[in-house]
Amino acid sequence: MTSSFSSTISSSSSSHISLPETFLKHHNNKIFHSSFSFFHRSHFLRKGLTLSRGRELPGIRICASLTEDISTKASVEETQLPKGETWSIHKFGGTCVGSSQRIKNVADIIINDDSERKLVVVSAMSKVTDMMYDLIYKAQSRDDDYISALDAVLEKHSLTASDLLDGDSLASFLSLLRQDINNLKAMLRAIYIAGHATESFTDFVVGHGELWSAQMLSLVIRKNGTDSKWMDTREVLIVNPSGSNQVDPDYLESERRLKKWYSLNPSKVIIATGFIASTPQNIPTTLKRDGSDFSAAIMGALFRARQVTIWTDVDGVYSADPRKVSEAVILKTLSYQEAWEMSYFGANVLHPRTIIPVMRYGIPIVIRNIFNLSAPGTKICDSSINDDEDKKNLKNYVKGFATIDNLALVNVEGTGMAGVPGTASAIFSAVKDVGANVIMISQASSEHSVCFAVPEKEVKAVAEALQSRFREALDAGRLSQVAVIPNCSILAAVGQKMASTPGVSATLFNALAKANINVRAIAQGCSEYNITVVVKREDCIKALRAVHSRFYLSRTTISMGIIGPGLIGSTLLDQLRDQASILKEEFNIDLRVMGILSSNSMLLSDVGIDLARWRELREKNGEVANLEKFAKHVHGNHFIPNTVLVDCTADSVIAGYYYDWLRRGIHVVTPNKKANSGPLDQYLRLRALQRQSYTHYFYEATVGAGLPIISTLRGLLETGDKILKIEGIFSGTLSYIFNNFKDGRAFSGVVAEAKEAGYTEPDPRDDLSGTDVARKVIILARESGLKLELSDIPVESLVPESLRACASAQEFMQQLPKFDPEFGNKQQEAENAGEVLRYVGVVDVTNKKGVVELRKYKKDHPFAQLSGSDNIIAFTTRRYNQQPLIVRGPGAGAQVTAGGIFSDILRLASYLGAPS
Repeated sequence: MTSSFSSTISSSSSSHISLPETFLKHHNNKIFHSSFSFFHRSHFLRKGLTLSRGRELPGIRICASLTEDISTKASVEETQLPKGETWSIHKFGGTCVGSSQRIKNVADIIINDDSERKLVVVSAMSKVTDMMYDLIYKAQSRDDDYISALDAVLEKHSLTASDLLDGDSLASFLSLLRQDINNLKAMLRAIYIAGHATESFTDFVVGHGELWSAQMLSLVIRKNGTDSKWMDTREVLIVNPSGSNQVDPDYLESERRLKKWYSLNPSKVIIATGFIASTPQNIPTTLKRDGSDFSAAIMGALFRARQVTIWTDVDGVYSADPRKVSEAVILKTLSYQEAWEMSYFGANVLHPRTIIPVMRYGIPIVIRNIFNLSAPGTKICDSSINDDEDKKNLKNYVKGFATIDNLALVNVEGTGMAGVPGTASAIFSAVKDVGANVIMISQASSEHSVCFAVPEKEVKAVAEALQSRFREALDAGRLSQVAVIPNCSILAAVGQKMASTPGVSATLFNALAKANINVRAIAQGCSEYNITVVVKREDCIKALRAVHSRFYLSRTTISMGIIGPGLIGSTLLDQLRDQASILKEEFNIDLRVMGILSSNSMLLSDVGIDLARWRELREKNGEVANLEKFAKHVHGNHFIPNTVLVDCTADSVIAGYYYDWLRRGIHVVTPNKKANSGPLDQYLRLRALQRQSYTHYFYEATVGAGLPIISTLRGLLETGDKILKIEGIFSGTLSYIFNNFKDGRAFSGVVAEAKEAGYTEPDPRDDLSGTDVARKVIILARESGLKLELSDIPVESLVPESLRACASAQEFMQQLPKFDPEFGNKQQEAENAGEVLRYVGVVDVTNKKGVVELRKYKKDHPFAQLSGSDNIIAFTTRRYNQQPLIVRGPGAGAQVTAGGIFSDILRLASYLGAPS
C-alpha cells in the first residue's frame, strides 16, 4: 500500500526537491530513492509511539501515513475533542530542555500543574537546532565532517535518554533514534552528492530535534505514572507560505486534523513538537523565526485554552533591555497591543505573530522563568483586564521602552510637495523598489517634508532611488533636497492609552531635554500605543536611561561625584549617608554617589558607593586620581541619566572644568568660590551657558555657607526689586574674632583661640587677608549685575605688612603679638565711642563699586548683635529701603557648609522633577 505522503513527495519532486535528478540517476540512483523512502519512513515510523492501537508504549509499530491511517480506521470509535478552559498550554524552549535534569524539571512542572488537561509544546534541546543546520551546511559544502557531526547529535540524545529512561522505554527510544540517524545519513549523503538542499529537505532534517525532545519528555512523564501521548505537529498543523520567510496557519484544516488526531489519541497530557508543521500538500516545513512560541499560540487557539504559558530563562518581560538599563523592572501585565509594539521595536518579548492567534479568543499568554518558579512572570492579555491597574499609577501608562539601532533618516523636502497628490506614494514606491524596510515615518501637516527611517545598510540604495525618481523635480527646484542623516537610533515608549493621558508626552520629552538629548524626529500614531523618537546613535542608551529613570526609578535619580573628601566633603558624605533612605522613601529622590575623588586617589562604583563604608572602601579599592576618567565614569558608565559633580575644594584648576562639565550635560554644585570670582569673561561665559541649557549650576554655599544668600538675592531680582546695597559680615572666622575681641583681650590671643577651635584656615592669614571676603563680595556684585573684577575691590588686610612674608603659619602666630597694641588701640577707640569693630564687605550697586574693610558700628546696630561665628547680610533695595532685609545665621563650620551644599543638591533634584 502506497502512503499518501510518499505519493505527494514523489509527485512534487520536480518542484520541491531540486536535487539534480539526471546526475543522481546516473551516479547513485540508490541514494536518490533512499532519500524519498526516508522522507516517508522517518516521518511516520515513529507513529507507533502514539498511533499504536495494539499495545501501549514502549512498543513500536510501523504504520502508514496519518492521512491514510485515519481515513481507513472508520471502525474505531472516535473520541470528541473537548475544548475550552480545561486546557492549559505550556511551551518550553531549548534552554528549558537543554539537559536530562532540565527535562526532569519540565516533567515535574507538567505533573504538578493542576489543570485538568495540558498540552505541552517543546523545542529541540539547546544547541540541537544549530547542530542540525550545521549538518545541512556541511553536506551541501561536501564536507565529510557531516558524518561525525551527526554522530555527535546521536551521542547527545543517547546520553540524555540513558540518564532519563530505563528498560523497554530506553531501548525503544534508542532504537527509533538510531533508525532516524541512519535515515538522516542517507538523506545527507544525497545532499552531499547534489551539493544542494531544498528548503523542504532542510526543514525536514532540522525538525528532528523537536521530535526527539518531545518523545523523551513524554516517556519521562509516563515513567512518573502520568498517562501521556506525544504529537508530531506536522500531522496536525497546516500552514501556507506567505512570503518574507513567514507562514500563515490554516486554522480550519488544522482544526479538522486536530479533531481526527485526538479521536485516535485521547489523553489529558499531550506533548507536542514546536517549530515544525506541514504544508497543505503534507510537505514538512517550519514556522520560521520564534516558531515554537508560535506553535504554542496556535495550539492555544485551536484548543480554546484557558492560558498559554511560555517558559523561558528570564523572570518575565522587562520595562527596558536590562543589558542597557540595569534597573529595568519586570512588568506584571501587558496588553496584546503593548507586547506587539514592544516586540516590533526590538524588545525581547514575543514575535508579533505569536500574539495574533490568542488575541482572537482573548487567551492570556504568561511569560515565566523555569529557573525561578517563585516569580509570577508577565501576563499578556486583553487591554480591558489591565485598565483598573493602570489607572492607579501614571507610570503604568508607559509600560516599556525599546530601541532600534543602526538606522538612518531620509528627509525629502521641498515647497513643491505641498498639496501635490501622490508625492508620498511616489516616495515609498521608490523605497519599495529597492526592497528597503521603512521603520518609521514622520510627516508634518504642511506636507513640506516627509521624513522616514530605514536600516543604515539600506540607506544608500534608498537615497539613490529617490534621487533618480525625483531628478526632474530636484533640478526644477520643486524638491529642495533628499537628505540622509546617518548614525541614528529609534527610542519607542509603549503604553496602553498613553497618548490620551495628559502629561505623559510632556514627561517623556522633558526627561529627554533635561538629559540634553536632541530629538531628530517624532512619530506618534492615533492608536495611542507608542511614541517614537529618533536620536543620535551615541545618545540612544543615555536617552533610554533618562526616560526609564523618569518613569520607573525615583522621579529623580541622580548620579553624584564628590570631589574633595576633606572636612567639608566628608561631612557632606556623612549627611548623605544619614538621609539617603529617607529621601528615597518619603520624597522620591534617589541620590547615588558613584565616585569620590581626592587629590591623589579616587573610588569608583557602577551601582553606588556604600556611604557607611566609603573610607574603608577608598583605602581598599582606591585607584590613582584621574579627573577626566572620574567625570566620565560618574556621567556615562551606568544607567542614571542625571549627573552632578560636587566640588568641595577651593581649587581654581577644578573650577576651570565647570564650563566643560556643564556643556556635557553634567550639573555642578559647589562651595568653591574660584569660578564665580575669577576672571569676569570666564564667569560671564559660564553663566551664559547655564542660562542656555537644561544643565544646572548651584553655588549657594560660596557665600554665607548654609545661609540662603544667593537664593534671596535672586528672589529679589526675579520679582522685580532693585538692589541698592548689600552689606554684610561674610566671614564666620572674622565674625568670631571680632565678636570676642573685647574687654581688653589681646588680638593675637583671640586669633589663636579661633585657630584652636577650627574656625580659621590652617594659616590664619588666609582669613585675615580679607581675600575670601572679597571673593564673596565680587560674587554678590556680579549676581547683582555689576561687571567687576576681583582687582576692582579695595581690600583692607588685617595681616600686618611685615608679617605677610612669614615662612609659615607658626612663625606668623609667634610674631602676631607684637601688633596687639595697634589692634587694641582700634578696639578701645570704638569702645569709647560706643561702637564695635566689624570686618565687612559692601556692594554699592548704585555707585557700581565694592569694598572690604574694618568698620565701626553703634552697639544697637544689627551687626553689633552677633555672637559666635554668625554671619549677617543686609539687603537694601527699593522695597527694603528704610528697613533692610536681614539674613543672619551660622556662617562657618563644616556642618553648616555641607548643609548648604546638600540644600543645593536637593534644589537640583526639585528642578529635575522631584516633588516640591
